Amino acid sequence: MHGSSVSARQTEITLNGSCIVSLTPLLAGIENNKVLSVRDTNCIHGVEELEEILSAPTQATIHAMGALEGDIVVLGVGGKMGPTLARMAKRASELAGVSRRVIGVSRFSEAQMEKQLQSWGVETYRCDLLDTKAYSNLPDAANVVYMAGMKFGSVGQESLTWAMNTFLPGLVSEKYRNSRIAVFSTGNVYGLSPVGLGGSLERDALHPVGEYAMSCLGRERIFEHFSRAHQIPMCILRLNYATELRYGVLVDIAQRVYAGESVPLAMGHLNAIWQADASAMSLQSLCHASTPPRVINIAGPELLSVRRLAEEFGQRFKKPVRMDGVESGDALLSNAQKAFQLFGYPGIGVGQMMTWIADWVERGQKGLAKPTHFENRDGNF
Repeated sequence: MHGSSVSARQTEITLNGSCIVSLTPLLAGIENNKVLSVRDTNCIHGVEELEEILSAPTQATIHAMGALEGDIVVLGVGGKMGPTLARMAKRASELAGVSRRVIGVSRFSEAQMEKQLQSWGVETYRCDLLDTKAYSNLPDAANVVYMAGMKFGSVGQESLTWAMNTFLPGLVSEKYRNSRIAVFSTGNVYGLSPVGLGGSLERDALHPVGEYAMSCLGRERIFEHFSRAHQIPMCILRLNYATELRYGVLVDIAQRVYAGESVPLAMGHLNAIWQADASAMSLQSLCHASTPPRVINIAGPELLSVRRLAEEFGQRFKKPVRMDGVESGDALLSNAQKAFQLFGYPGIGVGQMMTWIADWVERGQKGLAKPTHFENRDGNF
């Protein structure tokens, strides 16, 4: 990659010796996206430090939380991304000098997660969001981050998948018709796009493949309906893919290489964004909510080659790399230039992510055992 400009369509990331060239060094001077608590560029030593880094707000997030009025409810806070996003909202609010309740709503099947959130100053509320009787008691808030949904395990449970992904949005929209809502969606709604285009744009036609992706488009349409009917300001965030050290597409590839397993190449290209950057953009999106909903892709700026990622991890691990298959001409890819115009570029680039992930995997640190199945091309999860 040469120069610091970024075209409207992303270009494939290249290798420089043994290091992946990232946009991040070129953009390191952007004050708004400096992460406040990254201390060691070679190693994140454990889960506690990781969660602190993942919840560290950028200056832009602090500014957004200072400008935003009212409390924040995070629905479906118990997922992979929810806890540190809620903690980031609380930290950013405190640094902005704003007294705000941040409330995480979940069934909390893991009691430890609820205790952890409370220790971070995030209030918790236990609720099964499919229980229609529960909505009258849900806490009110001026701002809602909607993270509830179902993906993995949808095969064989298609009716539950549709209930979670299309029935809940109507209930939530009725409950929070006087709030602003940031809705998590997925790049899966675009379907596969030619690699040469550099990723789907928000204005591109949607071609969801499989019931999961179709139900996610259903989620978007239900929220859009209620946004128009009740004038509810919303943002729809098509995320693709959030990554940290315990899960994500880069972790999946690193673990396969380290274990000597073959790396599938049929889905030969992908996007990855550091989870903290995705959380920061998602929280800032509340300040950009509109009716009808504003649709925003959230993804990394690089078009990543699975083959080259695997080769790079092989060099870092000093292990041979086994490949399976050949790259297809299309892939699940998103172009996030609109998000970068609104929120700035991610503060952590793919090279830094790979350094941390390789070290984490080599040391046998804890993972979430939740593979992304990035290689899946038929939409069945």
